[in-house]
Amino acid sequence: MNILYRQIRAAFTDETITVYQAYDPAIAVPAVVAQRFVAPFKRERMTWIKPSFLWMMYRCGWGTKAGQTRVLGIDITREGFEWVLRHSCLSHPADGVDQAAWKERLRASPVRIQWDPERDPHHNPLAYRSIQVGLSGEAVTRYLDEWIVGINDLTDRVHEIHRALRDGQDVTEMVPRESPYPLPADLGRAIGATSPADSGRDPG
Repeated sequence: MNILYRQIRAAFTDETITVYQAYDPAIAVPAVVAQRFVAPFKRERMTWIKPSFLWMMYRCGWGTKAGQTRVLGIDITREGFEWVLRHSCLSHPADGVDQAAWKERLRASPVRIQWDPERDPHHNPLAYRSIQVGLSGEAVTRYLDEWIVGINDLTDRVHEIHRALRDGQDVTEMVPRESPYPLPADLGRAIGATSPADSGRDPG
């Protein structure tokens, strides 16, 4: 697989894409039962979704960090995911972007985009980036009420992979298989994704 510097890689079907979140059991267990996020989940707070399984494992420490001990895989519609991207703003302005225009978009957008170093199973940073998507306001409402197709508790599987990793095993075949997510060119440019033509000019 040709891995570009900024590229969305995910597990997806023709209709859905899987994103990851990790929560305390008080939030995760009711969500799995109801197949939607319910109280005590707080709609008014920004919530971050991550298409990269290994970046989620880095963030939650393989489900060992306080408040992140239950790892969820959330299947959402691709239509919803692409709505998120179209209504997003980069958390930090790209080089050459008009600062005033970026600040105005930042104020108006219900979605934040960050590109952070992807991680290997041992949490080491890799030479390419992974997308993190922060939802607020209208984006959270749509996420909760319109886009979620299914919520799966992956905690047992996460712990199984983590045990294998600690035992020195190669876990490559145990983690979810992720492929480059197809984006229209205009949408890729809007979120700062790398195009094949630009890949040679990206920083390492």
